[in-house]
Amino acid sequence: MAISLQNEKRLPQGRLAVVSYVIVAMVALLLFGFWKLQIVDSERYAQMAERNRVRSIPIIAPRGSMLDREGRVLVDNYPSFSVLLLRDDPAQVEKSLPQIADGLGMTLDELKQQIDASKAMPKFQPIVIKPEASPSDIAFIESHRSDIPVLEMLMVHRRRYPHGDLLASAVGYTGEVSAEQVEASDSKLKPGDTVGKSGLERQYNETLMGTDGMRRVIVNSIGKEVGRLEQQDAIPGKPIQLTIDYDLQAIAEADFANKEGALVALDGRTGEVLAMVSRPTFNPKDFAVRIQNAEWAELNSDPETPLLNRAIQAQLAPGSVFKIAMATAMLESKAIPETYSVYCPGYANFYGRTFHCDHAHGNVDLHKGIVASCDVFFYNVGKMLGIDLIAKYANGLGLGRRTGIDLPGEEAGLVPSEDWVQRVYHHKWYPGSTISVAIGQGAVMVTPIQLARMVAAVASGGTLIQPHLLKNQTGLKTGYFPISDDTVRQVTDGMWGVVNEPDGTTSGLVKLENVDFSGKTGTAQVESFDHQNKTGKKLKENGWFVGLAPRRNPEIVVAALVQRGGWGSTSAAPIVRDVVKAYYAKKAGPLDRQYTTNAAQPEVLAISKKDAAVAVTQPER
Repeated sequence: MAISLQNEKRLPQGRLAVVSYVIVAMVALLLFGFWKLQIVDSERYAQMAERNRVRSIPIIAPRGSMLDREGRVLVDNYPSFSVLLLRDDPAQVEKSLPQIADGLGMTLDELKQQIDASKAMPKFQPIVIKPEASPSDIAFIESHRSDIPVLEMLMVHRRRYPHGDLLASAVGYTGEVSAEQVEASDSKLKPGDTVGKSGLERQYNETLMGTDGMRRVIVNSIGKEVGRLEQQDAIPGKPIQLTIDYDLQAIAEADFANKEGALVALDGRTGEVLAMVSRPTFNPKDFAVRIQNAEWAELNSDPETPLLNRAIQAQLAPGSVFKIAMATAMLESKAIPETYSVYCPGYANFYGRTFHCDHAHGNVDLHKGIVASCDVFFYNVGKMLGIDLIAKYANGLGLGRRTGIDLPGEEAGLVPSEDWVQRVYHHKWYPGSTISVAIGQGAVMVTPIQLARMVAAVASGGTLIQPHLLKNQTGLKTGYFPISDDTVRQVTDGMWGVVNEPDGTTSGLVKLENVDFSGKTGTAQVESFDHQNKTGKKLKENGWFVGLAPRRNPEIVVAALVQRGGWGSTSAAPIVRDVVKAYYAKKAGPLDRQYTTNAAQPEVLAISKKDAAVAVTQPER
């Protein structure tokens, strides 16, 4: 009995001890949790709490505008809204995706792909799921603030092109930054940023971009803004002023309607680009938001290559415009007497092959060779000079190398030589190939901007200007390839005769009253005579014309290419004439509004039946 009572007394004490230990452990656990919450993870939970009530919304900096030389707007911006997805709460995002896709007119797969592509980004950083919100998108977001708090709208500035596709190839386009660009930017760029992808947009991207800002707002439990905290304003991109003259550009663009080719107008003294045309082209508006994959694929596969800036990238045979380099080489090298002349019966035989001329010119000296563009004369000059001497002077005048214009993607062209053919084709140079090169055919390839610069160099005594599109640009490089005054006089007098003498290849079609307008035509074959004889068909030639005024130390030099346009005298020369005529009209006073609006005036472009007949009797190679 005593033992039983003793056990009954001990039992509550043991239970009490167990309960005490449990209580102590729980208190210790609570203290540990409290310590971890308040000390160890305090910053994390503070951030989470802050995100529940504070939201950071980026302020996108507008890109800088582009202005012409007189301050007229060529490219600016318009306000728009993008749809943002806030990813702070992954569970809420996942739950809302079907409703978001349906409300914004997107597919669920498309939405998930965008989210997957941004997995590497911090969760607190919102992503753009729709670059440009429609009115119905905005209404959907506003009406679903309570049940879809993960959607937000962001005001952005889209590129606006008030003149459509005017100057499109030079201006370029913008697009979303690529992963490679983000990696190479040293944290200056982030996914989703808009950057210049081509043309001036790319060349001067850092100037045009600006710096984004940020605003912090207080939101309630359903994500509605109820207050504002601090705001860091965006710094807009800086505008850039171009050397382009809108009036000349508009006239040149109008003249190129329904044509394929390019034009470059330069100030022959400074290298300023007054106009630049490439046709066919694209509409940069298509890139202002986000170009569709199908549309992008179509642009890239288009056989007419609208994304190619022909002014600086089209590498084609220059035809008879190359005779300006040949004439300079003949006079400067002293390898051939300047009084040299030949008889042209309309053809000539070299190395067992017959080479043709478009006309039987009779006795031809250098002046007549340039004025009438006699192939036979320059065949003989080329044979006597040899390919390496031709290459020396052509390279010296800027052909076969980039001009250094402030545009990405410029091509170098090609001036063949013995070293080149050995290096590329591993055989010696065949003398018969020199005959074709002498008239700007064969392996020689140039770009329109190279021809404009070359003619400017010859007319100024050998000064090689650096073409540029940015007004008041510094650090420009000027080359010099000395040309004697006598050579300048003889070659430029020949170019004056092309336009103004009765035997000139333009046959008076582009003569300008009271303007010392000169030039050189070129008509480049796109296939050989042998191939034409085999097929029985002849593809239309590429037409060239390079005009300048005045003939020495020119203020303006214009090179035009009309692909498959036929004779340069009738396809390219009238376009150059219109631009030069407008340039001098502006010097006399402001252009009439109708003159620039309807740039291709009928009286300017029309060719009379009499003039057309003359052109047929005196074709030009």
